[in-house]
Amino acid sequence: MKNVVLPLRSKGMNKLERETRALESLQAVGLSGHERQYPWQLSGGMQQRVAIARALAFQPDVLVMDEPFASVDAQTRSDLENLMLRVRDEFGVTVVLVTHDIDEAVYLGDEVVVLSGSPTRVRDRIRVDTELGSERDQIATKALPEFGVLRSQVMTLIHESASPQLLTGS
Repeated sequence: MKNVVLPLRSKGMNKLERETRALESLQAVGLSGHERQYPWQLSGGMQQRVAIARALAFQPDVLVMDEPFASVDAQTRSDLENLMLRVRDEFGVTVVLVTHDIDEAVYLGDEVVVLSGSPTRVRDRIRVDTELGSERDQIATKALPEFGVLRSQVMTLIHESASPQLLTGS
């Protein structure tokens, strides 16, 4: 709770407002009942959820995330990806996600921006939402032929560039 409340102090909110917003954010990311735990008592996935809750409590227009799921296991990563889609829709926040994971970029993005190596330039932009729609499911979406085509397009661009990175926006 204290971790989520901390940035709200700069907004000039009173203690009750800060705690109410923090509780709502923790609930939104599935951490109700864990408000009094210390970071070291939480799993890596739960720590990522706290970071997301802290950002949501601040109510940003844009949330920029750099490799947010790189340090968690595959199942937790899948759960966090689904959480990000839900949060984006429920809170109406634009999410810019930097990732090296092609599947993650295609699954989460409305658009995938492939960057070139140094000097970094936009290599290409690929619309994803027009092919996959806005409703996504880890199994069904990734089984679509369109997902495979989009993944191949991104991979081809990456292999044609040196040291690429992906930037996903939704």
